[in-house]
Amino acid sequence: MTPTLVLGLGNILLADEGIGVRVIERLQEQYEFPPYVQVMDGGTLGLDLLPYVEQVDRLLVVDALNAGAEPGTIVRLEGEEIPAFFAPKISSHQMGLVDLLAAARLAGCQPRDLVLWGIQPQTLGVGLELSPVVNDQVEKLIGHVLAELSRWGIYPTRRVPQEEPK
Repeated sequence: MTPTLVLGLGNILLADEGIGVRVIERLQEQYEFPPYVQVMDGGTLGLDLLPYVEQVDRLLVVDALNAGAEPGTIVRLEGEEIPAFFAPKISSHQMGLVDLLAAARLAGCQPRDLVLWGIQPQTLGVGLELSPVVNDQVEKLIGHVLAELSRWGIYPTRRVPQEEPK
């Protein structure tokens, strides 16, 4: 029963930039998680997330990232790959992720296990909808997140949809 945080980052006002938040919304809607697992929309909070990161041994982040790949490409980064990958600033909150991880390390509370599942955005323009190519990858990205959790011995249960009253 290792304390775990599944954290979605992003700005839902900038189309594909909001992918992390959109994945978290679906996970919260469709699954029940054990009490030691927190599934959280971190939006663009950056260092304000430090108290949550300090409390966990495992951190799984979901985010949009510029991997220089085709739009919709799903990427997995682990441990020390994450801060190194985000050295060049590609959005307002991602510098916050690097700062967050550095602050956790300085405080001596960096999570033991750290994984980022990301997706190459197609568009970061103003808009509430994901681009079709990124939207088509949402279920696959959720599958990767669930598979990562199962590697950690965490098995969320699927919620049973409630029938609408007639």
